[in-house]
Amino acid sequence: MPRFGMGPTLRRYFLREVVVPFILGIGVFTFILLIARMLKLVELVVNRSVPIFEIAKLFAYILPTFLEVTVPMALLLAVLLSFGRLSADSEIVALKTSGISLYQMVVPVIAFTLLVTLLALFLALYARPWGNSNLKKSLYEIAKTRASAGLRERVFNDDFAGLVIYVEHIEPPGDQLEGILIADARDPNQRNTVLARDGFLVGNEEAHIVTLRLLDGSIHTFLPGEKSYHKTDFTTYDVSLNLAVALARFSQREKDAQEMTLSELRNVIAQRTATGRSVNSELVELHRKFSLPFACLVFGLVGVPLGVQPVRAVRSRSFSVSLALIFVYYLLLTAGEAMAEKGVLPAFIALWIPNVVFGALGVVLFVAVARERSLNPFASVFRYLLRLRGPRPASANT
Repeated sequence: MPRFGMGPTLRRYFLREVVVPFILGIGVFTFILLIARMLKLVELVVNRSVPIFEIAKLFAYILPTFLEVTVPMALLLAVLLSFGRLSADSEIVALKTSGISLYQMVVPVIAFTLLVTLLALFLALYARPWGNSNLKKSLYEIAKTRASAGLRERVFNDDFAGLVIYVEHIEPPGDQLEGILIADARDPNQRNTVLARDGFLVGNEEAHIVTLRLLDGSIHTFLPGEKSYHKTDFTTYDVSLNLAVALARFSQREKDAQEMTLSELRNVIAQRTATGRSVNSELVELHRKFSLPFACLVFGLVGVPLGVQPVRAVRSRSFSVSLALIFVYYLLLTAGEAMAEKGVLPAFIALWIPNVVFGALGVVLFVAVARERSLNPFASVFRYLLRLRGPRPASANT
């Protein structure tokens, strides 16, 4: 039977079959992972009166971190769904009858997978560091201009230099405070503990100063040198929260590894190595920037042979299989990161183990399906390992 190549119409058809569920998969997986963060952002709007525009900026900054994870997940689901539907509708069989092999069918899918891999690399190398860095800056700006957004109920807040503030209850929208305790260590010669029944915030954005006006309370002063203690009751007492010092401290802090670009990360690794300091965390982040995007290639390779298996409930089965594979992959990745952090394994080995394992599995399964063998993943892998081992020696008769 003559063999025919795939024309542009068929290639576009296969691309449409993959692209649509891929986009839907990104939306579903990203929404699931973002739910917890979205609730916190909504809380800032409702309880802290943070403007919607600021919330939109925060959302844009956290999105690359989640997309880096959900893009490979969505690609796996898309390949399983598309090839599962084509197989269930006997379109794969019809194409094979027309002389088109599975190797030819996957060419447009491989091209799309390569594009998705480049997208994932962009997210890992540029978008996520940009997002993480700007997220922290934006959160601090919110706390700077609206100090109430930085205060939380029943939490010791140390955002202000020399002060630790505890608030029992914050009345919405966040300016009225109840049950206040302040540990004031700004003066090295004395320690003040301030207790107040109520208080409210008065802001001065231009001077970067927020005044916490306390009502009906007491100041407990301890002088370490004199070993004396004084108590002073007050009706009104102002505590200046000078944010300029904290802002300078924030701007001078070192970046976390997840906020660094590739060049910054390499420079830090070189500097730390030269001074004999541990670089395990930085090496983990460096290899993660590449291993996770390359999961797109691996998932695409695994998804095709698993997707073409004839089953009735294509959608539910594809979703279940994709979740199971994703769980195993990220379990291996997390274990590899932990071992690399502790120095048990080098990072270039530990973080690439999942890709190697899934890549080998994908090759074995794909070859088995392309040769039109019945697909049992465990049996296929076992037969492949037996061939690598070679023939067993004949046992001698006794």
